[in-house]
Amino acid sequence: MKKFFTLSLHSVLFVLLGLAFLGGCNTQPSESSNAESDSNASTGGDRRLQIAVIPKGTAHEFWKSVHAGAERAAEERGVDIIWKGPQIENDTAGQIETVRNFITKKVDGICLAPNHSEALQEVVEESQLSDIPVVIFDSGLAKGAEFLSYVATDNFHGGELAADQLAKAIGEKGKVIMMRYRAGSESTEQREEGFLAAIKKYPDIEVVSSDQYGEATTAMALEKAQTLLLKYGDEIQGTFAVCEPNCNGMLEALENSGHAGKVKFVAFDPSEKLVTGLREDKVHGIVLQDPVSMGYKSVMTMVDHLEGKEVAKVVSTGEYVATPENIDGEESQRLLHPVTKE
Repeated sequence: MKKFFTLSLHSVLFVLLGLAFLGGCNTQPSESSNAESDSNASTGGDRRLQIAVIPKGTAHEFWKSVHAGAERAAEERGVDIIWKGPQIENDTAGQIETVRNFITKKVDGICLAPNHSEALQEVVEESQLSDIPVVIFDSGLAKGAEFLSYVATDNFHGGELAADQLAKAIGEKGKVIMMRYRAGSESTEQREEGFLAAIKKYPDIEVVSSDQYGEATTAMALEKAQTLLLKYGDEIQGTFAVCEPNCNGMLEALENSGHAGKVKFVAFDPSEKLVTGLREDKVHGIVLQDPVSMGYKSVMTMVDHLEGKEVAKVVSTGEYVATPENIDGEESQRLLHPVTKE
């Protein structure tokens, strides 16, 4: 009886192992496997390329337009983009973690707008060591960093354009202030340096403050702008702020203090409030980028590389100035109201 029981138990175990093996051969694919299977079917057996697109932040209208451009390129080239970034632009640790997560997922390429020129260098190097190419867009990395291509506005030239427009608005004479963005943001640092270099062409213009930072949100910029206007508002003729949240904060501070229209204001990047201000003589120029083109060209450059084509090391997306005089022109309207991805 004991022998029979032992043999029966062995037989049962053998049958169970066999069923497990057969079941394993028919296991349903995981969610990621399903996505790959669907992609194979839609492309005739070739897996669709997956490209991560990581902005500095996701809250501002500028990045929504970059997203729209990236989506358009993805549709044209038959690839998938994964759009993910920190909510606010000063979350450098969050952006680094996002890049590392995409490296772990083994995406085919990464398009990155680094929110700090030095802090993101190491993780970009990690991506390269993992054979994942990186296109940098909008804002550069510090010298020495290796990456595939840089797709961006000429921000130094944008700062020069801002200086010329502000000088024109104040009659090339008077005192002005410039409110910086945040330390480590290469794109805005270039705008700041371009402005300061170009304003020196005007001997009768004095920059009385250029070392204050508005930081990453409109609320922070408003607080800093209010402090600056409390100190300098009655003696200055003009002011320049260097990106959307800074400009929104500066405009609100000018309105709250009664200086709007009296102190000439040149902004960089549009928002609904700034465009309205341009029509109401509260804003006297807006330096414009082409965020849709930036997102589009970033993804196009990455896909070209992945398909074995040679790509340019630097890809320009252009810069332009909207003024009260040209606000209704075709180019101004296109860049003042770029399409966005909600």
